[in-house]
Amino acid sequence: MVAFHYQDNQLWCEDVPLAEIATAVGTPIYIYSQAELQERAAAFVTAVPSADTLACYAVKANNNPAILGLLRQAGLGADVTSGGELFLALHAGISPDKIIFSGVGKRRDEIEMALDAGIRALHVESAMELEAIAAIAGERQQVAPIGVRVNPDIHAETHPYMTTGEKWHKFGVAPETAVTLLHTAREHPSLHPVGLAAHIGSQITAVPPFVQSAHFLVQMAEELSSSGIRLAYVDVGGGLGIDYGDWEIKRLRDSQQHQSPSIVEWVTAVTQPILAAGYGVVMEPGRSIVGPTGCLLTRVTYTKSQGGTQFAIVDAGMSDLIRPTLYDAYHPVLPVTQAAAEASTTPYTIVGPICETGDWLAKERGLPPLQPGNLVAVMQAGAYGYAMASNYNGRLKPAEILVNGNRFTLIRKRQDYTHLLDGCQAPE
Repeated sequence: MVAFHYQDNQLWCEDVPLAEIATAVGTPIYIYSQAELQERAAAFVTAVPSADTLACYAVKANNNPAILGLLRQAGLGADVTSGGELFLALHAGISPDKIIFSGVGKRRDEIEMALDAGIRALHVESAMELEAIAAIAGERQQVAPIGVRVNPDIHAETHPYMTTGEKWHKFGVAPETAVTLLHTAREHPSLHPVGLAAHIGSQITAVPPFVQSAHFLVQMAEELSSSGIRLAYVDVGGGLGIDYGDWEIKRLRDSQQHQSPSIVEWVTAVTQPILAAGYGVVMEPGRSIVGPTGCLLTRVTYTKSQGGTQFAIVDAGMSDLIRPTLYDAYHPVLPVTQAAAEASTTPYTIVGPICETGDWLAKERGLPPLQPGNLVAVMQAGAYGYAMASNYNGRLKPAEILVNGNRFTLIRKRQDYTHLLDGCQAPE
């Protein structure tokens, strides 16, 4: 489906005009489509009909509890990277046996929290971490289920900050180390080896690197099996990209073509070698579920021309959506009121109110002439938008809205200034 579309020259989400939401709730604001969220989640669950596959949603992409609850209802588990994300997953009702805990720096309290909850597995990323988990589980007279994240040294085309599967990255361990750790876990009375995992990066739009990683993991798992360790599952990670840069108004209105692989294509490709070898499959989708479901709606405050650049200054900035300045990321920008087809456009650079030169949302985008009060929507913003928002410059985090058909619900209130005092107290 195309959740965001023009109707009567106005941009809508499902059956609600965005301007109506802006009038009711104000701006800036994140808006998500429930129908598209559910459709994309269902694709991961149904693409390969097998009881041996589990999609663990990467909570880091968007951790709103309402969204987590919908994904739970769709049958997804959770991939968490902190105690906070584990708390949110459990709060949303996700079953502990569908939760995996990744990350290179798990603290003692987070390990204890995972053991208390009885999650599916802790994915180990260093020898010292395995020792820590073994000691903590032993003290508690528990057996900790263990997966090991291996670094397969596979290159994938994406932003350098988003690659995670090459040998110089901080993530995972070398294959020979992974084998050693799993053998250690088998011999330890407080550890139980259950899985082997890899994650080669994020926003990857080619299937072959994922398939290469899946075959690599299966080969490792088979070698482990021949030495007496039969794992329950292989975790191929996530990282499936979405289309950002080629969205145009005409394409949004008239076409549903995609450059990125479909969810079904990706799931089928990466699970085939794993299921064929007789292992369960775990996947960690994040952006590919929530990214296209959301937009950041913002209002023009001022315009000005300076140094040959036409600026549109809006009420959202890098504190609301940091991806453009952090990754030089491209997000499509659409006017909420669509101009006539023959109307001229102006190349605007969309900037926010933050006192940083890097505070921009889009550069040189052809838009109809903008005036203060006009609304623009920054598209494909459902992933790593609100989740990476901050209070820098004393800015308040925006509200979040979920649209379901012709209704919309406030799923996170906009902060007020008192939130800037949270946890603060003056010295005595």
